[in-house]
Amino acid sequence: MRHLRGNLATIGLTVLVLALLGVVAGYVWSALAPAAQYVLIDGTPHLADPETQSLIEADGWFAVVTGAFGLVCGIAGYVLSRGRPVEVLVGLAAGGLLAGYVAMLIGGTAKGGVQAAGPGGYTTTTSLDLTAHGVLFAWPLVATAVFWVIEFAVTYNERSR
Repeated sequence: MRHLRGNLATIGLTVLVLALLGVVAGYVWSALAPAAQYVLIDGTPHLADPETQSLIEADGWFAVVTGAFGLVCGIAGYVLSRGRPVEVLVGLAAGGLLAGYVAMLIGGTAKGGVQAAGPGGYTTTTSLDLTAHGVLFAWPLVATAVFWVIEFAVTYNERSR
């Protein structure tokens, strides 16, 4: 029972740390990603420029930011795993998913507000949003992949000696 509690504590701590890092990642994403301009016409938001690439750029910046956080977490997770690699790996996967979701929520609410009035309505900048939800997997995918690449390299070097 004590062994199980230790395993769950390791997983829980890893998930908690990554969730907190998700808050930071959300603010970084909102600072880097461009927000789309919308015009409110009869209370309905319409893209001010229908050919804008800012929606795609926001998804790309989210993938870059959460992928970078995943890279750092994968390296740190491996270094700090100390005999509990499976538990840390499970924590990286679950925590990375949660952190990506938290980053989406925080970054999505960090921008927004009416900027100027226009002839067709108010021009506004909306909060960031993801249009390609697959980028939510960037953090856990990169974190776990980096963990396994390091593990493979270390064990390969040990076996070749």
